[in-house]
Amino acid sequence: MIYQNDTFEKTENLFINAVKDLQIGRLLHKSNVRKSAGVPVTDVFQFLLLLVFQGKNLYRFLNSKRKELAVSKNTYYRFLNDCSFNWAKFLLLLAAKVTSAFSTLTRPERVKVLVLDDSVVTRGRSKAVELLARVYDHVDHKYKKGFTMLTLGWSDGYSFVPVGFNLLSSAKRSNRYQEISEEIDHRTNGFRARKEALMKKTDAAVLLVRRALQSGIQADYVLMDTWFTTEPMIHALLTEGIHVIGMVKQLKQTYLCHGRYYTLPKLQKFMQHDGASSIFGSVVVTTKKEGIPVKIVFVRNRNKSSECLYILSTDCSLSESEIVRIYGNRWSIETFFRASKSMLKLGSEFQSRSYDAMVCHTAVVFTRYTLLEWIRRNENDQKTYGELFFMLCDEIQDMDLTTALKSLMDLFVERLSHYAVENTKQVRSQLSNWIGSQPLFIQALFGNFSWES
Repeated sequence: MIYQNDTFEKTENLFINAVKDLQIGRLLHKSNVRKSAGVPVTDVFQFLLLLVFQGKNLYRFLNSKRKELAVSKNTYYRFLNDCSFNWAKFLLLLAAKVTSAFSTLTRPERVKVLVLDDSVVTRGRSKAVELLARVYDHVDHKYKKGFTMLTLGWSDGYSFVPVGFNLLSSAKRSNRYQEISEEIDHRTNGFRARKEALMKKTDAAVLLVRRALQSGIQADYVLMDTWFTTEPMIHALLTEGIHVIGMVKQLKQTYLCHGRYYTLPKLQKFMQHDGASSIFGSVVVTTKKEGIPVKIVFVRNRNKSSECLYILSTDCSLSESEIVRIYGNRWSIETFFRASKSMLKLGSEFQSRSYDAMVCHTAVVFTRYTLLEWIRRNENDQKTYGELFFMLCDEIQDMDLTTALKSLMDLFVERLSHYAVENTKQVRSQLSNWIGSQPLFIQALFGNFSWES
């Protein structure tokens, strides 16, 4: 997505064109993001968007040879710290415009989903950051100092567009290091964002989905991981008018099947599996408290063959393979988190104590990713070239398993070719043995494979 050999001028031109095409200035105006100190707000926002591609933070840039391209440092920090800006509305307006454009490039029956997940933004060395809290990181399984970035995104299987976020502090007073600043006007958008930061994660998640649907973003399902896929959460989202597909963890919950209540491992015993397919089977059951009919698909755990994964769908008309395929789109939000933190400097570009500055910076990073997706889609999708191409070209396709495996292997061999022959001989032998141990359909993919490719 971001190429290191690209010049900054080329990147700047692409972003400027995207800003004009999407009318970012008009969206900022609708979100109460207005100019201050006589500087056009679009210029300030555009500078912050492009700052990451300079390879410098704000301080280093203002002390570099290109400092004449910027305005004063105070202007940028006033922009970051302004509590009247409504960044949640801006991201919704931008996402609605981008997803609407992407939807016109594909057939109406193509499945579109909302993806819900969270990630921790750490501030390990901070003490006086507003609403700083002790939050739990499910990846490292430990508590950290920072914020839980609850994120909602949209995907059509090819493009991912961030729709909204909530930088959650902690609903428990004992877990918060700092409280809301007393200097904040309670009538501002910034204060409302602070109050939402103290909500429970499930309540904040439902609010994000509700706002996305009300803004006109079209989606068929909400995809969630095991933390969110609970009966109360499913019931709340069904009330909002959207189906749920999520992975379920076996705790103590039971499901009604044939007049009796069973746990997930006991339901798995009803499956008749021949051992060849990764999908063991499925069963339609009813949840215990709300009586919601759901379809549970039993899938082999690739990391541990003795275990089974459970994927739940409230749309019981979907086939087993279709449920698994749609749920695979949830991985797009994981790549979004990785790209945002590693390449777009989420959580590390600015170190402000103000909650408004952190919200503003997060919105800038989300906008960067959205514009990059807009540019990528326009460059790769032939239907964007014009009316003639729209009528004659096929719509862009998802990457299938065959293409993905071949691309992955070609990339691996390309990287391996940079090392000395004596260092790669054993690796090649191990890889050949691995290919030989795979099923015949995978071996067939590498039938013409050579190390010289």
